[in-house]
Amino acid sequence: MVALTALPPGAPLDGGVTASEAIPAGHKVAIRAIAAGDPVLKYGQIIGVATTAIPVGAHVHVQNLGMGAHRQDYGFGQSVEPLPAPGPPASFRGFHRPSGRVGTRNYIGILTSVNCAGSVARFIAEEVERQGWLRDYPNVDGIVPIVHGTGCGMSGKGEGYETLFRTIAGYGHNPNFGAILMVGLGCEVMQISDLIDRQVLKDSARFRYMTIQQTGGTRATVDKGVALLRDLAVETDRATRQPAPAGKLVLGMQCGGSDGYSGITANPALGVASDLLVGQGGISILSETSEIYGAEHLLTRRADEATGRKLIDLIDWWEDYTARNFGEMDNNPSPGNKRGGLTTILEKSLGAVAKGGAAPLSEVYKYAEPIDRPGFVFMDSPGYDPCSVTGQIASGANLIAFTTGRGSVSGYRPVPCIKIASNPDLWRRMQPDMDVDCGAILSGVTLPEKGAEIFDLMLRVASGEETKSEEQGFGAVEFVPWQIGAVM
Repeated sequence: MVALTALPPGAPLDGGVTASEAIPAGHKVAIRAIAAGDPVLKYGQIIGVATTAIPVGAHVHVQNLGMGAHRQDYGFGQSVEPLPAPGPPASFRGFHRPSGRVGTRNYIGILTSVNCAGSVARFIAEEVERQGWLRDYPNVDGIVPIVHGTGCGMSGKGEGYETLFRTIAGYGHNPNFGAILMVGLGCEVMQISDLIDRQVLKDSARFRYMTIQQTGGTRATVDKGVALLRDLAVETDRATRQPAPAGKLVLGMQCGGSDGYSGITANPALGVASDLLVGQGGISILSETSEIYGAEHLLTRRADEATGRKLIDLIDWWEDYTARNFGEMDNNPSPGNKRGGLTTILEKSLGAVAKGGAAPLSEVYKYAEPIDRPGFVFMDSPGYDPCSVTGQIASGANLIAFTTGRGSVSGYRPVPCIKIASNPDLWRRMQPDMDVDCGAILSGVTLPEKGAEIFDLMLRVASGEETKSEEQGFGAVEFVPWQIGAVM
């Protein structure tokens, strides 16, 4: 049982149980005696084993609950059920691109191939802002420099290189960018010419390229960059918002700073919204492979065997990846998660998977791999939120929904991010950062009602309504590509 409010010792609970000690809000209380070594269940699933005897009414947490051995019955395809018939066709107003995709924003991006070009990219954006001419292009939402800390000091082949390649190329094609200027240094491992030669970024109407070394240094590159951006602004400004079916939305779903409420309020409510979107023909992306660990069987049972085995292959890779880097899959929950009532990764994962609703799992993708089919899908990524969202945006997400119980503050330009609070205390304390109050579910609002509210907000945000993170200017430092492999 989860305590919806802080309970003092002796507080009466449902089923004739009495709290035998103080239970913090959002934390677990035993509703029956549990012997040492016995499994502990939440959501009807095992979240660990008792490390010591737990009496009725006791606080169940790190002092008496641990991981223990666990095996899953993957049951491929056993729980695949079609979604209910969708409601009336829904729509939003977005920016239609030649690719057939639709943007929810209309930014110009300055992509960088290497960290050495990061400062120059920002100098270019700052110079445009200083000159003030962007206001002459009312349909352009702004200029976003995309800078990072890699691109050199790495192998020019293999897993790490291909992951970064997909990420940069994916941002170049994200429909929320109306145009792209790409800036490199010139001598880095991640060469701009490779992106062009492999037919990744070659639309001359949308893309411009230059390197600092060939252009003549910092000042010359800034001057040329400003001139090129002015040309791109003319092209980008031609786009206007036009009606688009909701099926053109690609939703990246995240949870961060989770707590004991997340799995019973915000995450399942987002799952309802995800199902509504999938029912309209859209794409909903679940990620954070290290945070579905122990709950992957709930996804494989909603997939055909070929798709389900792709997911299990990812789990196997992650077990090896963490072991060879002297980590472990149960390094989560974080300290904040534990203060919020989450004890093991099994418990956290069960709540995280709830974001995926009930739709069949239609495909599994690599990090930043282009998503090529509608439906509910999974994209491999770390649980580290900025890194995971970066991969989702590279895969094509034009909208992000982010649930939180402790209070996460972040944004992900060029893609708007809807923040969803799991509990009423967070909503009261951090309302300027939160877009949706799922704590209301604890007071009687139903999951279908809150899910429909989130879906409606998704359509409004996709049509141009600013999220709280956008209002506050977030998004300048959250581009975090997944770095895999040796730094040399």
